[in-house]
Parts: sequence; structure tokens; C-alpha cells
Amino acid sequence: MKRRDFIKNALTVAALSPLAKLSAQESNNKKGETMISSEKSKFEPLSKSLLGFGLMRLPRVKDTKTDEIDVEQTKQMVDAFLEAGFTYFDTAWAYPGSEDAIRQALVERYPREKFQLATKNAAWIGCKTKEDAIAQFETSLKRTGAGYIDFYLLHNLGESRTKFFEDFDLWNWAKELKAKGLIKHLGFSFHSTAEELEEIFKAHPEAEFVQLQLNYADWESPSIQSRKIYEVARKYNKPIIVMEPVKGGLLANPPQSVKDVFQKADPKASFASWAIRYVADLEGVMVVLSGMSNIEQMKDNLSYMKGFKGLTDEQRKTIMTARQEMAKIPLIPCTTCNYCAKVCPMDIGISGSFTAMNIYTLYNNLDQAKHQEGWLVSMHGKKKAAECVKCGACERVCPQHIKIREELEKIAKTLG
Repeated sequence: MKRRDFIKNALTVAALSPLAKLSAQESNNKKGETMISSEKSKFEPLSKSLLGFGLMRLPRVKDTKTDEIDVEQTKQMVDAFLEAGFTYFDTAWAYPGSEDAIRQALVERYPREKFQLATKNAAWIGCKTKEDAIAQFETSLKRTGAGYIDFYLLHNLGESRTKFFEDFDLWNWAKELKAKGLIKHLGFSFHSTAEELEEIFKAHPEAEFVQLQLNYADWESPSIQSRKIYEVARKYNKPIIVMEPVKGGLLANPPQSVKDVFQKADPKASFASWAIRYVADLEGVMVVLSGMSNIEQMKDNLSYMKGFKGLTDEQRKTIMTARQEMAKIPLIPCTTCNYCAKVCPMDIGISGSFTAMNIYTLYNNLDQAKHQEGWLVSMHGKKKAAECVKCGACERVCPQHIKIREELEKIAKTLG
């Protein structure tokens, strides 16, 4: 059996600390005993596709003003991916041009049974009625030309977005699609807290799988909560599809102290490979998505994921060391309790601003930091750091005793 199958007699991850979990994995790896759980056996066609081709960041044609997807290069990437034995492709109604591109690069060129296609419904984007949301599925079928969707996801549940899927009764609608054979498996992607994830699992046991943001950098993040949401998914025995294993590309170029750890361990391995293998090694992970943007990235991923059997003890220790090095970098110690938000008279997106600034501190990537600020602050209806009036109400309730006014002033100067 492949390493990605569940470890035999593994304890529930929710009851294990990260270090205890590593010990359990190491013990079972030495015994070489694996099995497929009854839940995972539903997804046997994916047994060869631990790596998934994420289609959100497809290559673009150079020297064009339209940001057009490079379909010819995408075809080369699809060919290499399938030739290596991988079959899972992940797109979405909301990814501009992606569904059309995969029709041309994949669906029109290969027999339908040779691949699994996932796409998503984002009912919270511009939908005023149930019919508006249903139209997204119809559009996806037309764009992809796939005839049916293997894995259909209710897209980006969490916070205020979850309500749209409930109000439009989309869970029951999706079950009807499944009964008609228009979708094979129903699940959802998620960005929020572990507590909210558990509420969704309780409300919707029909969810067959879940897509989560997991990576070694966000494992203990108070905002992303990778470890906590992973443990909830394991508690409910839901197969996991991992998104953002390289954190939007940031872990392909991690802080220098982290680079030093990885280069010492294996000078030939790419930094991205450490990030992807870290999550591929986790129990219960069905697919690890990688949003590959060129043929070089595809070749790199295939070089270490084809025949992947799991990390060695030494490799796990290396990643633990890298995480420890990252933890040494001084960041704003915000836990996203958001007590500050409850008393701010200006409704500043304080915790979101801190998360964005921490990304800039860690990765020295201003574009990514501004992107995070846009999502966590502006898109959540909050005001930016520059609008702080320095009243100090936030500092009086902050459990971490952060000098919030000073930090917001720095953020305003750095992120604008």
C-alpha cells in the first residue's frame, strides 16, 4: 500500500500532540504496516493521485495585455502530470479562465475516465438567489465540458460566507446532483476556525471530504489554525485535500534561517518540496494540491512526489527544526482574539493588519502582505491601519499587551 494510506491502528490525531504524532508515524513506518480505512476506500480511484494539479495559478502568455492563460504550456503540464500517474485536477467557477483552459488542455484531449476533476461553487460571490448559485454549476459544466464533476466543493465556507449555502439550501441541492450522477463526491473548502469547522461537520455529515489550508508555517498560526482544523477533520474521519501547502508560493522562498536548515539537510531539494512533502506525510491526507505555474514547477513536484512513501525520521526532524527557526523571528504576538475589534471606534481591521505585517516580516514579500491585508481587512468591511485615531481603547483590552497604536502606525507606513 502507498504511504498516503492511513497508518494501521493509528490513534486519532486529535489526541496526539505534534511530537507524539511524529513518534506514532515513525513507529508505524518502521513496521511497514499500512491499510486503507473504510472512509478512504470510497476514494480508491485517487490512490495514485496524492499530488493534485491546482489550476488557480496557471501559466500566462508573455507579452499580452489580457493576462491570457498559456494553454499550450498547460497542455505540456497536463501531459507530464498524467504520465507520472497523477489524475486529480482542481479548478473553480471563480478562477478566471481556469475552467475553459482545462477543457482545452485536458478534457478535450483525454478519455473522461482517465482523470478526476474538481470544481467549486462560490455562492457568496454575487448570488442574490438560489438560482444564481445553481447557475454557477451550470456554467462550470459548460466551461469544462466534463459532463460530470468528480469532486464538487462548496467553496470557502467560514465566517459570513457559510450562511449563503444554508440560506440557498445548497447542501440538499448538491445531494440531488449526486443522485443524478452529475457529481460523484460532495465536500467543501474552508477558511476559518476549528470551532466553526466542527459545527459544519455536525450539521452536514453528508460532506465526504474537506479541503483545508495546511502547511508547516501555519501549523500553529492563531489565524489559519492549520493544526487545529486538521485535528477536527481527523476527529470526524474526513479525507483531507490540502490547499496552500506552499502558502501561495511563500514557502518556496522562506526566511534565510529556514533555508539554511533545509539546504544543510539536502542541498538538492527545492524549498517547495519540503513544504509539499510535509503535508503529504500527514495521516488522512488524500490529495495535496500544488498550484503550479510553469513546466519547471511541474517537473520539480513530480521528481519527489512520484512514488512518495513518506518522510524519514530525519526529514521530519529537519522540518521541525525549520519551524523552530521560523518561530524565532520576532512577530507581532497577536492571537486574533479580536477583543480590540470590539472596542475600536473606527472599526480598524487590527488583527488582519497584524497578520499581513507578519507575512511581510517573515517573507519580505510586499505584494503578498498587501494581498492579505486586502482580504483580511478591506474584504471583511474593516478600515485600514492608517485610519487609526490613536485613542488607545484597543490597548486597554489586549491580553497580549501589544502596543497596538505603534504597530498600526508602522503598518500604515509599510503597507500604505
